[in-house]
Amino acid sequence: MPRYQANVKDMQFVLHEMLQISTADTPGYQDLEPDFTKAILDAVARVATETLTPLNISGDRQGCCLDGGAVHTPDGFKPAFKALRAGGWTSLCCAREDGGEGLPFLMYTAVGEILSAANMALNMYAGLTHGAYSAIARHGSPDQRRMWLPKLASCEWTGTMNLTEPQCGTDLGLIGTRAVPQADGSYRLSGQKIFISAGDHDLAENIVHLVLARTPDAPSGTKGLSLFIVPKFLPDAQGRPGTANGVYTRGIEEKMGIHASPTCALDYDQAQGWLMGPLHGGMAAMFTMMNEARLGVGLQGYALAGAAYENALEYARTRRQGRAPSGPFDPEADADPLIVHPDVRRMLMEQKSFVEGARALAFWGASLIDRAEAGDAPSDALASLLTPVIKGVLTDRGFDSTVLAQQVFGGYGYIEDTGMAQFVRDARITMIYEGANGVQALDLVGRKLGAQKGEGLRLLLAEIEAECARARDLAELVPLADALTQGTAEMMQATAYLAQTGKAHPDQALAGSYDFMHLMGHVCLGLMWLRMAFAVQHSTWTDQGFLQAKLHTAQYYLTRHMPACAMHRVRIETGGDNVMALRADAF
Repeated sequence: MPRYQANVKDMQFVLHEMLQISTADTPGYQDLEPDFTKAILDAVARVATETLTPLNISGDRQGCCLDGGAVHTPDGFKPAFKALRAGGWTSLCCAREDGGEGLPFLMYTAVGEILSAANMALNMYAGLTHGAYSAIARHGSPDQRRMWLPKLASCEWTGTMNLTEPQCGTDLGLIGTRAVPQADGSYRLSGQKIFISAGDHDLAENIVHLVLARTPDAPSGTKGLSLFIVPKFLPDAQGRPGTANGVYTRGIEEKMGIHASPTCALDYDQAQGWLMGPLHGGMAAMFTMMNEARLGVGLQGYALAGAAYENALEYARTRRQGRAPSGPFDPEADADPLIVHPDVRRMLMEQKSFVEGARALAFWGASLIDRAEAGDAPSDALASLLTPVIKGVLTDRGFDSTVLAQQVFGGYGYIEDTGMAQFVRDARITMIYEGANGVQALDLVGRKLGAQKGEGLRLLLAEIEAECARARDLAELVPLADALTQGTAEMMQATAYLAQTGKAHPDQALAGSYDFMHLMGHVCLGLMWLRMAFAVQHSTWTDQGFLQAKLHTAQYYLTRHMPACAMHRVRIETGGDNVMALRADAF
């Protein structure tokens, strides 16, 4: 059975040495002293290790089942979910007036990493609910906020978002679900939704669906979509679940992974719902939930990679095979541990440098969201630019990292009992849901780069220039700053190409969008590693082993990965002719 122990020390390093949150002027950060954040992370780590991790394999093997029109979760999930609720982990950054803890989104992100790494499927129920909470908090009416938010904050009721239909996934303009207005101000919804994560289950007494639908007089396309609150059970006069609404679970999907999270097909048959936000304003309201979900999925990508890496590292230290090329590492034993072999060490360094860099990027992104929530416009622009990068790059490379962990195990990695196969299977969905990664790349190049006249990109460049300038005051960091500067130059050359060709020849630009997303991902992770290297040089921590390992890993990432920026730039500049030359009927 795989193990998991949260890397609280590294989280604390990112929070307090790199981000220096307790001295930041972000509202709510003044209370985030090192002892306070460590107490939170240690506490949730215990829940993860003792309660969630033991259910990860059993939940995967048992899965969810549909019986009599109701979905049942695996054994042990009900008490585990109850423990998460009782500990306040589901409501960590919800408003205090709704029964939440009122902590910054950054702490919710750090806790979310631990919960996702321990049991991604179980944590999805709460994660989706928080997205519904955020959407109603921002776009709901005062009555809707009073009605739904306290129940969602506590996860007494859970939430979902309902977008996809059999005929439409990415192209939401094809949505056909209808919402007919009623005399009492409500609507009656009819249609079918598919791929609804946690669309039905037995962990909560009610499920609040946020449903994109079209009113009879709505214009075509996405401009005609509205967002509706549709509960599984209609609340009675006391606000308790009452009459069953017209929402029926038609089936649950048989999937490659996340078996303990039911992916449901839901039928809406004259289900009663209420408009949230303005009529035909559904996309703007839903994007509140979708953007939060995309950041959460990016977190899932590196969290699973971190859990897989922990197990691969332990296996490499204990499994003995062959002799070190430079001579026996342990002459008294029949063979040396795997970790002495250069290619195994390469795989471990790839995983370590990715996971720790991704953690820093996700935490920095969360801190930008906290600043944006406080009204800081530049932070909002930068967070918007980074969202598709965090989602797309951290899940692509997170999946690759789980495969590397599986590879360290050799043949045993392909055996289900080790748990490595489950990490790979579970990580695979992160590249697909909440907008497939190709769509993230299109969003980055087609929308985010030019948004607000390129404000987000200018801000990112300013961050990089400032970081490189201060790093060059330290001789040991000059080569690292040079590597990041070169990678940034490659990114800007690629950006210039996209700007020159994009409007007149969109195929030329968009054929390189996926490469550009990963190019920017390398630069962003390089920026994180330069920041962490700088933090090492100024740290007051006494654990010199930890600090030296951090510095060596920064050197590894910046010298070994930044050259990939040139490869991506060259591929981008080949244009789209070689991609589009073959006729559709010639494949």
